[in-house]
Amino acid sequence: MAGMKRPWLALSISLLGPALLSAQEKGNAVPPWPVLTPAESDAPLPGTEKLELEGDLSHRLVEANDAFLDARIAVAREARLAKWKPGSFDADQRRTHLAKLLGLDRDSRIEDTRFEYYSVQKAQLAVAEGLSIYLVRWRAIDGVDGDGLLLEPEGKENPIVADVIAIPDADQTPEELAGLAPDVESETSPFALLLAQAGCRVLVPSLTNREEHAFRMTNREWLHRPAFELGRHLLGYELHQVLAGIDALENTATKKRPVGVVGFGEGGLLSLYAGALDPRLQSVAVSGYFAPRERLWLEPAEHNIFGLLETFGDAEIASLVAPRSLVIESGVYPDFVFRPGENGEPEIIEERPAKTGKPGRFTVPSPQGVTLEWKRLNDLVSGDWQPMAVTANHAVNGETLAAFADGLGLDRFDPARPPIAFKKVYSDPEGHDHVAARHDRQMAAIERHTQRALIQSRQDRQDYFADLKTDSLETFEESIEPYREKFRTEVIGAFDLERLAAHPRTRRYEEGPKTVSYEVVLDVFDGVIAYGILTLPKNLDIDSGEKRPVVVCQHGLEGTPQDVIGEAKFKAYEAFATRLAERGFITFAPQNGYRYFDLFRLQQFKSQSIGKTLFSIIVPQHLQITDWLAELPFVDADRIGFYGLSYGGKAAMRIPPLVDRYCLSICSGDFNEWVWKNAATDPKSLRYSYANKGEYEIFEWNLGGTFNYAEMAAMICPRPFMVERGHFDGVAPDETVGYEFAKVRNLYQARLGIGERCEIEWFPGPHKINGVGSYAFLHRHLDWPEP
Repeated sequence: MAGMKRPWLALSISLLGPALLSAQEKGNAVPPWPVLTPAESDAPLPGTEKLELEGDLSHRLVEANDAFLDARIAVAREARLAKWKPGSFDADQRRTHLAKLLGLDRDSRIEDTRFEYYSVQKAQLAVAEGLSIYLVRWRAIDGVDGDGLLLEPEGKENPIVADVIAIPDADQTPEELAGLAPDVESETSPFALLLAQAGCRVLVPSLTNREEHAFRMTNREWLHRPAFELGRHLLGYELHQVLAGIDALENTATKKRPVGVVGFGEGGLLSLYAGALDPRLQSVAVSGYFAPRERLWLEPAEHNIFGLLETFGDAEIASLVAPRSLVIESGVYPDFVFRPGENGEPEIIEERPAKTGKPGRFTVPSPQGVTLEWKRLNDLVSGDWQPMAVTANHAVNGETLAAFADGLGLDRFDPARPPIAFKKVYSDPEGHDHVAARHDRQMAAIERHTQRALIQSRQDRQDYFADLKTDSLETFEESIEPYREKFRTEVIGAFDLERLAAHPRTRRYEEGPKTVSYEVVLDVFDGVIAYGILTLPKNLDIDSGEKRPVVVCQHGLEGTPQDVIGEAKFKAYEAFATRLAERGFITFAPQNGYRYFDLFRLQQFKSQSIGKTLFSIIVPQHLQITDWLAELPFVDADRIGFYGLSYGGKAAMRIPPLVDRYCLSICSGDFNEWVWKNAATDPKSLRYSYANKGEYEIFEWNLGGTFNYAEMAAMICPRPFMVERGHFDGVAPDETVGYEFAKVRNLYQARLGIGERCEIEWFPGPHKINGVGSYAFLHRHLDWPEP
């Protein structure tokens, strides 16, 4: 790599300090290390500059990652302009891409869906002059129905002239839009009722609300988490219900009629997306959802769409409505914040919060932000298409509805006409709450669907890996390479940037009876650094040109390099970087960016908004670290191994597949059936599952359909791979660990005949570095004699 040459001094005793003895002088003895004077105590490693950075370098690294991601999100906004030059793209292909980002391609909608009328009392829920309201459901995808209200004009004096889907905000009920909740103070007009009065048959779907779930997150986040892991979205499920609603309206119409969609808040989002995706919608009105989307990462978790901002912002999505009618209303927005701080904005704290859900708010843009996005929309389109902008102080007002009705070709809509009075509203004689029952039914259906998708995901991954060949080691290595590239670009995400010259800065950090350690900082990208601690055995034979193997020792969640060196400050780590150095290995303990609670967790959402992940930065940091290590004169570049515990075990599954210099990987305290651990919601599994835990960043887009841990291990293969597993480790039960490892063992031993390179150590202990079988594994495969 350009710029990576080091001005190393001649290989001599002075490289590590004047007290090192030559090989002839020391024989096999471990020399004493002299007491360093204060002036020498932080001297750099020869051949490197002195590290002058002070303070908490782990915090500096995480903050630098954060600033880098902010800059890349801004770059993505500008880069989209080139993708959307008029005449340079196919709109249908963009619709297909958007549908894929939302997971709509994973499930097929039911053909010939129609309305099922149901009621707790009679066929009608409510009756007014020339109008009836019905409780209806309609099939959307297998196992998930749409459910809500149908407002039908009736009688010769009130013929149906158009069909409309009116979508409430998540914290509104269909009854509010239909004028059936007079005691509820609403942010919107009863716009479903107003349109029905004008001759529209109006379908109002029910959405999952934002109330706090028993697991201290919103109901919407609870459904979003497993769906995201399995390549689906709560937004996708709701769009299936909306689009199936269009099908049902068409299938039950006595003649062809114009169809439109209008919504507020969450319903505005769904209206915008539905209008972009489905050209059957002749008129689209969006209220309370149109803004620059670069702070998508601070919105509720269920708005997180992997890679959205690489291709789409609100303006780009809105442009797909052209040349059909589009009305965008601003000024009123849902007032929703989860985990609000003192200033009313979502709290971002560097310690464990009381709630498990992601902090977020429904975006309330400034008027200037709306204007900016509106200008962008107009710059994106050509010709005579003119969307309409409305500023309102009450959502879905008369001006908006009049413009929307005009887009449908209606001449009967009167914005000044008040809502009609109902002659009769029926209630259940036994007092059953059909609104609550409907909501519970919808949540249960979506959760059941995700759990069915979890069962199906094993077959999905087998289908995904259909092109992998295992008839010989040679064909395996050739056929696994395209999967590594997909993992790199489509799952982990890769920044298309060249790394900088490393420019190593070091200072002596810690010294023990047998080892000496140096803090190391390397440049990676502009503003992004790698940081870690290099530990050297004092009996390293420098002047003979000896080269030793390196073990990169990775900390876990909220950890630092200091946690894995020196004395065992944290029992789980057993100071394994120092213990291995005492056994003769060189070790390096990197700082990975998963520290400081909300600060790093929200970086996952920043990354995912542009099709990246936390590991999109961590992998280049490790590429830089291993390249620098490989050029050290006392390192054998072909013998650099990786060993990580807990979140470091997660790193052991994701980094070595993409860093060729890692010649082996040991996953400690993490290996298990990973997709199950993220997506399972049944009561027995919730003891282990992340679905109800505070690690709200842990979910990775569509791992269920691509890479579980067995598939990640296949990308490490044919390099040696090991799992270190304590029987009492609460990460997962033994049976799911054994189940997933059996697939890895089958690949190495049964199919490729290299079983000696793959093993698991079970030990009667907790979540910790055991340091028995794993140390033997390192000695054997890094070809270093045991002490």
